[in-house]
Amino acid sequence: MTLPPHPGLAEGPVYLDYNATTPVDPRVAEAMAPHLTRFFGNPSSSHPYAAEPRRALADARAQVAALIGGQPEEVVFTGSGSEADLLALRGAVLASGRPHPHVITQATEHPAVLETCRALQRLHGARITVLSVDRTGLVAPADLAEALTDGTVLVSVMAANNETGALQPVTELAALAHARGALFHCDAAQAVGKIPLDVQALGADLLTVVGHKMYAPKGAAALYVRDGVRLEPVVYGGGQEHGLRAGTENVALAVALGAAAELAAAELADGAAARLAALRDDLHRRLTAALPGRVHLNGPEKGRLPNTLNVSIGGVLGHELLAAVLEIVASTGSACHSGAHTPSPVLTAMGLGADRALGAIRLSLGRWTTQTEVETAATLLVAAAAGR
Repeated sequence: MTLPPHPGLAEGPVYLDYNATTPVDPRVAEAMAPHLTRFFGNPSSSHPYAAEPRRALADARAQVAALIGGQPEEVVFTGSGSEADLLALRGAVLASGRPHPHVITQATEHPAVLETCRALQRLHGARITVLSVDRTGLVAPADLAEALTDGTVLVSVMAANNETGALQPVTELAALAHARGALFHCDAAQAVGKIPLDVQALGADLLTVVGHKMYAPKGAAALYVRDGVRLEPVVYGGGQEHGLRAGTENVALAVALGAAAELAAAELADGAAARLAALRDDLHRRLTAALPGRVHLNGPEKGRLPNTLNVSIGGVLGHELLAAVLEIVASTGSACHSGAHTPSPVLTAMGLGADRALGAIRLSLGRWTTQTEVETAATLLVAAAAGR
């Protein structure tokens, strides 16, 4: 499927940072626009102005549910993926009623999960186990089986890593959690819309969906909550979102998320994942051919997101390489604190040394990435790295 140029990308550098955020699809913006102006009513009201917002909310819930294989009533709209993770983790722990509930997660989770776990430990006496990962970033199911206890109330393991694209063995991990009576939460922010996901097949009781990773605006997200799962609300008040998140609904953003979900489902059916994987692999081949022996893949060769390429180039620092190539926008494997760069916690958790981690760049492709852009990016990166 060929799309017209995106107005936000047409004049700028080559955008290879889709895992950080995606541009809003104009079709998504078009779908939400009437709910910023014409359809302004409160969906909880009983008068005629509420009818269209109420219908739009229901439709959006159904669109999100269809993408992930759930039911509309199992979709709770939230304001961000971090909030959805908070609702899942805090909600499950507090609803368990146990004095010292046990939660298991893993070392390369998003900070929204890891920091929530630390807060639950500090504020609510939860016991937290953080599983290690192997050199490709994967959790060993045997490690989870060993860590599970009769007191475990929740296991939280992401579907795909935002830096390396590594796909965790979620189905097997969820089955192990259920066998010990624990719930399973999956932060699928990076995976939803990029690969087919079905909550029934995965065995997820709770699953996080994030709009700005799939061409909807920032501020649009959702948590799938399997029917029958009890959670403590994240916001108390008027009972919206099944009583889990009070406050008048942001109908426009819900509509945007629903439209994005419907577009993602259509693209997946049309082979979008294979197209992105082919572009990603071509970019990798061009880099390795031009810089023999210097390009090292971070993460699994197979079993990763089709759009994600994380590589370290020997002899260069990632942030210096990208700073030298202003015609490309991408991310590095380091974080800058007061002018000093530190290695990515994800890459160090995988056992990579500081030099390898500091040399990493993440090149993530998306809906508007073209073959010409891949060729341009490879040429510019090779030229910048060759002189170092």
